[in-house]
Amino acid sequence: QVQLVESGGGLVQAGGSLRLSCAASGSIFRINAMGWYRQAPGKQRELVAHITSGGSINYADSVKGRFTISRDNAKNTVYLQMNSLKPEDTAVYYCNADLLRTPSSYDMDYWGKGTLVTVSS
Repeated sequence: QVQLVESGGGLVQAGGSLRLSCAASGSIFRINAMGWYRQAPGKQRELVAHITSGGSINYADSVKGRFTISRDNAKNTVYLQMNSLKPEDTAVYYCNADLLRTPSSYDMDYWGKGTLVTVSS
């Protein structure tokens, strides 16, 4: 069993900051990549930021320069520092991990249950 647990969401005023955390636990051999996605009401889920085990990072254009993704491989944890938040950043933020449970297994995607970020104007 693998679990991804997000924390750090909440209500913040425009221009403020929040830091999201996501810890992966359970039967894990190796995590290839971790990332954050978000889904606003009435919209499709979209990639926010993604980081590989080697440290390669990519961001959605809408968050570049404002959000920073980082990762602690020893703790199987990924973070998302969100600065200069805007009302349009309001969404449920989901953690994702691409991982192998055993040395011989295929890599699979796992998701957290999400954490709500609300940015007021």
